[in-house]
Order: sequence, then structure tokens, then C-alpha cells
Amino acid sequence: MQANQLSLHIGARKLVIGLNWQVETGQCWCVIGRNGAGKSTLLRTLVGMRPPDSGNVSIKGRSLADWPLNALARERAYLAQGRNDAFGYRAIETVLAARHPYQDDRYWDAEDDYRVAMTALRALDVAELAERDVRTLSGGERQRVAIAATLAQDAPLLLLDEPASALDLAHQVGVMELLSRLCRAEQKAVILVSHDLNLAHSVATHALLLMGDGTWQAGPVNEVMTAERLSHCLGYPIDIVRHGKRSIFIPAENTHHE
Repeated sequence: MQANQLSLHIGARKLVIGLNWQVETGQCWCVIGRNGAGKSTLLRTLVGMRPPDSGNVSIKGRSLADWPLNALARERAYLAQGRNDAFGYRAIETVLAARHPYQDDRYWDAEDDYRVAMTALRALDVAELAERDVRTLSGGERQRVAIAATLAQDAPLLLLDEPASALDLAHQVGVMELLSRLCRAEQKAVILVSHDLNLAHSVATHALLLMGDGTWQAGPVNEVMTAERLSHCLGYPIDIVRHGKRSIFIPAENTHHE
């Protein structure tokens, strides 16, 4: 995926100015920024749900607007930050809905669709909930079903807005490790939004910082996720503590919020 001179505005506010950005197969990008910096707006633009104010987004060199919808759905999958379950679908039905781009003129789910859906549910540790009404699930269980649906879409590019939200610690780590494996083993590309710097750094190969004034910084995590750059991006001083091979990000002590 490529963004060329991409600019995003909300009213008079400039969220992103002139973003030139390339996402390659096998890369895991984390998008970082303060509340209101434009992270979710950027993801919606990248999947084609919001037109850019200027510039262009393309997949495989083809502008999003030129992709037929079914074909585009086979290229990228999107997990939104929040959702409302108005109807009593079973968890398996929720995941099977993600198989629609592969069904052409079929009216019924095929055996392969069920196999892919159940594999995704097992990967998220919710296979035992397949027959449950999604409205009866906890927030964390429902989130894992939603991630399973994203995986079942079987797209080479995954865009996820706060995928670890509402999850307990074990499942936060499990989801992040799963995304990392998909990048390494299956050469998928992942773009995720996260406020948890430690989780993000544990799996991301690259980071995109939205600075809140339209400017941005992008590159490998070791170059971009520095204490100085993160402090400026998040509006609060960040310290980095080394623990073995790990980098742990913590708020600095005895400081005041900008």
C-alpha cells in the first residue's frame, strides 16, 4: 500500500499533511499519536471509507477508487475501533460474513468458508463461543470474535484500530504475537493503532507518528520510537528502560503535562 502526498483535515484542523508512505509485505506498522491526532481517520481513509482531502492511496499501484469493491475486500481487511451488535447473530455467523468477497454468486456458505471461519475462531481462542449470540459475549470475547472475522477475510493487508482494547493481559499478548506471526510466516502487512507503546514495540517493525499538527514521522521502530520523538508526539515526557533485550516505555517522573 502506498500513500502519496496524502492530506487529511477535520474542519480547520490539519491532521496529516503530505504523507508519503509505503507499506511493504511482511511489515508491521504501528500508528501512534495523541487522542484526536487523526489515527482512526487515517485508517478509514486507507481502507477507502473516507476520501482524502488531497493526495492518493493505492494498493498494488492501483488507486482505491479504481478497485471493484469485492476485489478490494480481498486485498485489505479492516477492524474498526468500536461496534454495535443490533442483531442476535451467532459468533460463527459474524465471522462467516467476512467470507462474502469470496462467494461470488453463491447464496450459502461453503465448507471452505466454515473451515476458514473456525480456524480464525480457534486462533483467537473463541472457538467454543461459535454458537453463542454475540450480544451475550463479554467485551473482550466480542473483540476477539471481531478480530477473527478480520482474519477470516484472508486479505494480505490488515488494518486494525486498537485491536487489543478490552482484552485481558494474556489475550493482548496473544493477539499481538499472532499479528507478528502473520507478518513473518505469511508475509501479510499489518497497520495497527495502539496507545500501548510496549505492546506496539513488541511486534512492530515500523512506526508512524502523527504529531497532532499535521506533521508526521515514519520509519523503523528503532529510529522512530525514541524517547525524544515519542515525548513530542504524545505531549508527555517518555523514558525508555532497557530490560534484557526489551525496551520498556514509561512516563517520566516529576514532570507536568504539556
